[in-house]
Amino acid sequence: MTTAPTEIDANIEPNSEPKIDFAKMNFLIPGIVQDASTGEILMLGFLNPVSYAKTLETGYVTFWSRTRQKLWMKGETSGNRLRVVSAATDCDNDTLVFKVVVEGDGLVCHEGTVSCFTKPIPIQAQSQTPAVEEVQSGK
Repeated sequence: MTTAPTEIDANIEPNSEPKIDFAKMNFLIPGIVQDASTGEILMLGFLNPVSYAKTLETGYVTFWSRTRQKLWMKGETSGNRLRVVSAATDCDNDTLVFKVVVEGDGLVCHEGTVSCFTKPIPIQAQSQTPAVEEVQSGK
């Protein structure tokens, strides 16, 4: 018996999705959220088996809130929900990346920005290789 593929697993045959290794990190895995059209990394959250199943079921990223100890669908109050376009796991099956379309006004961060990654950290390189210098100069 076959079932109709969902938007999330349209390119995966039923029953062949990768088995996510939740046990490795105390049943929480990182979930990276990336804008499907721009490639910008928007946020990082954590999923447990229940929030992962909820994400697959609804098509919207659902996290496990470590501070509140409960399921948390991003945007459930703000309207800036994260509709999953595609999902993948890394080679170790212990980290997920979700390519999403942000609904609402597009502001993902609770600080009112599109991305949560807005605070640059200066890196003091001890010595730079020619390849690093080329990248930095745009060559």
